[in-house]
Amino acid sequence: MKAARIHNYGGPEALRYEEAPDPAFEPDEILLRVRACALNHLDLWVRRGLPGLSPSMPHILGSDIAGEVAACGARRRRLSPGQRVLLAPAVSCRQCEACLSGRDNECRHYAIWGAAIPGGNCELMAVPEWAAIPIPDNLSFEQAAAVPLVFLTAWHMLARRAALQLGEDVLVLGASSGVGSAAVQIAKLFHCRVIATAGGEEKLDKAKRIGADHAIDHYRQDIAAEVKRFTGGRGVDVVIEHTGSATWAASLSSLAPGGRLVTCGATTGYEASIDLRRLFVKRQTLSGSFMGTLGDLHQVLKFVFRGQLKPVIDQVFPLSEIRAAHERLERHEHFGKVVVAI
Repeated sequence: MKAARIHNYGGPEALRYEEAPDPAFEPDEILLRVRACALNHLDLWVRRGLPGLSPSMPHILGSDIAGEVAACGARRRRLSPGQRVLLAPAVSCRQCEACLSGRDNECRHYAIWGAAIPGGNCELMAVPEWAAIPIPDNLSFEQAAAVPLVFLTAWHMLARRAALQLGEDVLVLGASSGVGSAAVQIAKLFHCRVIATAGGEEKLDKAKRIGADHAIDHYRQDIAAEVKRFTGGRGVDVVIEHTGSATWAASLSSLAPGGRLVTCGATTGYEASIDLRRLFVKRQTLSGSFMGTLGDLHQVLKFVFRGQLKPVIDQVFPLSEIRAAHERLERHEHFGKVVVAI
């Protein structure tokens, strides 16, 4: 098969489009013919070398995967060859207490495709049958690949960690990202007033087109001051934060009394400080969030499959141009998901 692999850590030049061995699959697995795979910042970090993560080389990146079932193992239960599916973006042991309690994202063996284990930047994958979810005919492979990781993450942040309530005020940092564009739409599903940040007029306009009520240019405007202006000085009930150091202080300052900040990433750096006096006097809550459960994924997919939540695709590249796809994501030129077609 053809695959895009890295043999060593580095920049986009480390990616090689080349021949790779076809995978063998077990009786409880399916052989997936990959048709599309979306990029995440995780791809960039793994490609550069992520501390604590040492995948076997050569390694295949790619966490957001859609395709069709090419063949099934002897113990298949649900799927048949030819079915169109997307993959849950990670696998767990399905045997530990966390997994059996429905908290599979807390499993010690939780592994995201393309990070600890080979991913979807290839033509064929052997995957557990349970990880493959059938998709409707009106969803293209590219659209399906733009969904799993970011909608799962955003749903878990808003519905679970923030316990979002109908009609609340929500600030979404970095609406041009996959998680950001998903979070804007999910918050609107809860009939919330959404304030989104993005960089530049074009991205601000796109943020409003996907549902943001107000948009702030995080390069030119004071985020907290604008939030206070939009909310009559009160601040927001929920902040969805995944950018890290660059916006951390503004995110905290934007919280209303009793507000909840949920963070799932640190794309601009992980160093942050907090005034504890403000936290306890204003009775605010800070929560970390990592991916989401398989149950969360099935729940958010109901809204995607009904067309109430829509994947946002920035640009589609052929797998042979995987370096250009990485470069676009690295330059922050995208709004939504960068996808490779296979």
